[in-house]
Amino acid sequence: MDFRLPEIDLVIFDCDGVLVDSEELSCRCLSDALTRAGIEMSTEQALERFLGRSTAAVLEYCRAAGRAVPVDFLADLAGRVRETFRSQLRPISGVAAILAELRVPYCVASSSDLDRVKFSLELTGLAPYFAQRLFTSQMVKHGKPAPDLFLHAAGRMGFDPRRTLVIEDSISGVAAAKTAGMKVWGFVGGAHYRLRDGSALLRDAGADRIFAAMADFWTEG
Repeated sequence: MDFRLPEIDLVIFDCDGVLVDSEELSCRCLSDALTRAGIEMSTEQALERFLGRSTAAVLEYCRAAGRAVPVDFLADLAGRVRETFRSQLRPISGVAAILAELRVPYCVASSSDLDRVKFSLELTGLAPYFAQRLFTSQMVKHGKPAPDLFLHAAGRMGFDPRRTLVIEDSISGVAAAKTAGMKVWGFVGGAHYRLRDGSALLRDAGADRIFAAMADFWTEG
């Protein structure tokens, strides 16, 4: 089998919820951190509001709500996320096989900061597949749902956005990819979609295709 994709020259993978099963873990940490800062928010609410968004979006939400967070909020959050990841983070089942089989260039474009992306990929054994082909919201002015990050990644990789496929698990990520003029597949196999209808959410956001298992990556449907 030729593991290429028709009319696609580049594949961009989101990291959290696509390569690593981290969204529920990180939003649980975020919920705890906000609660300690006096801002009540459940894990489910954090998922609904911040899935696929950067920490800048969290701070902007707090500012807009008139709620100040401690100066060490982000450092404390990052530390708790790392501690949780060390004991609980796992790669998305089957994703390593997809990366090993893929015969077109690919990279990561994530809303998480670069240190966290590197940490997550190293922890789950996926880092060797990507080397330095890592792009994050820190590198652009506007994060997802703006198209900036995906356009930046495609530009740095040297490919036409119109011949780029994005694999995303969030509404903001799907919206960003579509605005960038890219094809986008919505992935709903992460733990954060166990109790939510991710298929409907991502389809409504504009995903060209929805799949729930990496084993179905090569099966159009």
